[in-house]
Amino acid sequence: MTETENKPPLLPGIIRWSARILCILSILFMSLFALDAFSSGTSIWLCIGGFLIHMIPSFIIAAVLVLAWKNELPGGILLLLIGVFTAVVVFKGNYKNPGELLHALGIVAAINLPFIASGGLFIFSHFLHRIKK
Repeated sequence: MTETENKPPLLPGIIRWSARILCILSILFMSLFALDAFSSGTSIWLCIGGFLIHMIPSFIIAAVLVLAWKNELPGGILLLLIGVFTAVVVFKGNYKNPGELLHALGIVAAINLPFIASGGLFIFSHFLHRIKK
């Protein structure tokens, strides 16, 4: 046997870790928006309460990431569904008039596409590892 026959294929590992890293980075990006709770000039306790309320979506998606880390298929499906369904909500909240269509689509792409892509990568990784076994 040659040396290349002993090496495992790289693609499944790259896909697996790309899904995880992309989801973590997306959660961190989304969590940055919660920091605006500290700019209101109110008491520190109200700011912390507002911050925690703004962090609820990040906590939920982090819990889905934990699920996807252990069970790629159901976690990937949930991430995909979260990304698609919240895209509608984000779009409706940002699309006020026809002149803002590209702006609203850009916001949807920045916030939701990473979760959709991460969910797709988790699903793809599940089937790659299933084929390998």
